[in-house]
Amino acid sequence: MSKAVATYLGAALVWLAATGASATCARDHVDLRGPWGQARFSVEIADTPDSRATGLMHRAEMPARSGMLFVYDRPQRVAFWMKNTLIPLDMIFVGADGVVSRIHENAVPGDLTSIFGGDQVFVVLEVNAGIVESYGISVGSEMRHEVFSPEIAKWSC
Repeated sequence: MSKAVATYLGAALVWLAATGASATCARDHVDLRGPWGQARFSVEIADTPDSRATGLMHRAEMPARSGMLFVYDRPQRVAFWMKNTLIPLDMIFVGADGVVSRIHENAVPGDLTSIFGGDQVFVVLEVNAGIVESYGISVGSEMRHEVFSPEIAKWSC
């Protein structure tokens, strides 16, 4: 391969990574982007009443760049607590348009205090505490996942 072709291919790969064009949507991944950059997390899906009620309870650890995506049938008022949860978490609340509407950082393990997420929450991403701060994830960031309708989502699959 010539040096020119290698340089072109390298530049194309950098562009693909920067634009997210190389990342396809998958049920077990969620993408976030904003002025801070872009990140991808492996996720477990909690989309039934039982799986949402159990969430990440009783787990001693969670791998880095992993999380749980709580998916609701429709946007609604949600609140969480940390009963039987052993690891500190950051919670990212997202509307049906895929835009982050609220963030709660460093939820305390075992705390029974209600953590209000909002009135029009469609999904909630729970990740290890400190992730929001380390990436700079903020309200207004956009999420991409196959559960979002392409007609509504700001960043669709």
